Amino acid sequence: KGRVLTTFFPEDMKDKAYVVDAREVQDEESAVVVYHNPLDNVHDLAHIFFTRCLEAQVVPYVVTKKTVFKWQEGFWVKMKEVFDERYKEKFLAAGLLEGCGRDLQHLISDAATMQIIRWTNGGFGMACHNYDGDMLTDEVAQVHRSPGFITSNLIGKKNDGTLIKEFEASHGTVADLWEMHQRGEETSMNPLGMVVALVGAMDHAATLHPANKAAINKFTVSCREAMYDAFRTGRGTRDMSGPEGNTTEQFVQAVAEDLERRMAQEGPPEVWTEEKVVAKPSRKFRRNYDLDEEAMRAVFDKFDLDGDGSISFPEFLEMAQEVGIAKIKESSAAALEGRRARKAARQMEAVKP
Repeated sequence: KGRVLTTFFPEDMKDKAYVVDAREVQDEESAVVVYHNPLDNVHDLAHIFFTRCLEAQVVPYVVTKKTVFKWQEGFWVKMKEVFDERYKEKFLAAGLLEGCGRDLQHLISDAATMQIIRWTNGGFGMACHNYDGDMLTDEVAQVHRSPGFITSNLIGKKNDGTLIKEFEASHGTVADLWEMHQRGEETSMNPLGMVVALVGAMDHAATLHPANKAAINKFTVSCREAMYDAFRTGRGTRDMSGPEGNTTEQFVQAVAEDLERRMAQEGPPEVWTEEKVVAKPSRKFRRNYDLDEEAMRAVFDKFDLDGDGSISFPEFLEMAQEVGIAKIKESSAAALEGRRARKAARQMEAVKP
């Protein structure tokens, strides 16, 4: 039991010190925390954040809880100053601010958690305090069904301006899987966050000591692409690819084989590029949309013979024949056309005077 005083002593010791906060501690379980929140690295963070958003062509947002934690106001102010001075025109020229008022937007952390669920097409970046960052990346990991999906890198700077980077898988260890492995049980561990952290560290090391930079970068890019391709093609671990996904050992083997093939190729590493698919809006949004959905549902139910809510191929064949859209073989089509021609000729003969 006793009192905890937080006292500020001015730099000029001639000035009087004063108590910032005083607490009465009534038991041995209570904890008193004094939080020091220096903002000396915010300008560096701003430059790194806005540069990465421009490189990735995504919309930047700054996230705080400054409505409650007033000391976070300075974070937003400094981020906005750097944006206005150095980056706003670049983002405007890139067309990245058209949907957000043509300016940098602030999000309260509560709203940010909701927007991550709503913005399913991605295309945004968020800068925030450490705790908010932990919360938001946890959420992104769960939206994508696996904590192994996320990696993290911490950035600092030496006195000479050299960047210091620490890379890690974001969300802890895999103690449960390790214990299963020790018991001889089958595991399916997603190593994506861990490996991306490792190759990120290798890339940064190659930047600091560039003697073998080209060879290192080829390996790291090829390793990433081999892992990404495994997940894209259904050869990932079970957290991402479902029950038919690979075990830990099968995934490592699949990536290793692909990585060996990529490294054996001459020239720069292969990099997958996504084909842009323009989605057509639903006809339901047209002004002249007047389908009788209840009647259409009745037709659907008629051919959904097993009532599972979908049309199987055999059910589709029955439906296509009944509604007259079935495709028939060319030989049968020719024979049918011949029969129709002969029938038309007989009808014409019958009507002659």
